[in-house]
Amino acid sequence: MRIVSGRWRGRRISAPKGELVRPTLDRVREAWMSILQLDLPDARVLDLYAGSGALGLEALSRGAKSADFVEKNPKSLSALAENVKTLGASDLVTVHRTPALSFAEGLGALDYDVAFADPPYAGDDASKLAERWIRLPFSRVLSIEHAATSAMPEGGTTRKYGSTAITFYRSEE
Repeated sequence: MRIVSGRWRGRRISAPKGELVRPTLDRVREAWMSILQLDLPDARVLDLYAGSGALGLEALSRGAKSADFVEKNPKSLSALAENVKTLGASDLVTVHRTPALSFAEGLGALDYDVAFADPPYAGDDASKLAERWIRLPFSRVLSIEHAATSAMPEGGTTRKYGSTAITFYRSEE
């Protein structure tokens, strides 16, 4: 994997090893970031289900001022720490070792500018997270990657990329 654009453009980052890992493809991540390009400069970013940290690191590369990463898997946390170190981003990053849904439940209104989420496709974490955000938006923008066949709560805009989809929710504030 590589950082697609910004100050770390072209820099390689590592992905966690394992069968359960499904890193976002570069082309999907590039489209995702292009949609959010005007939201990223000076943004406080939240990367839920962070994995390697590719989404939050890409946002930092494109001008976000800080990123909080939420991940519970030890292999993913190891890859994330390696990537943060490789890019020299430690002063911009906070890592939370906890389940993403639990973390989101504890958030207040608009704690972040932009939130990314890439939950496992199996299960209903994507829709649960969207429902939590709809009750109390914890970011100005929430974007969630999910299987293109998954139904998401109303109120978002969905873009499909083959078997992958990203749904974007925007607060009115």
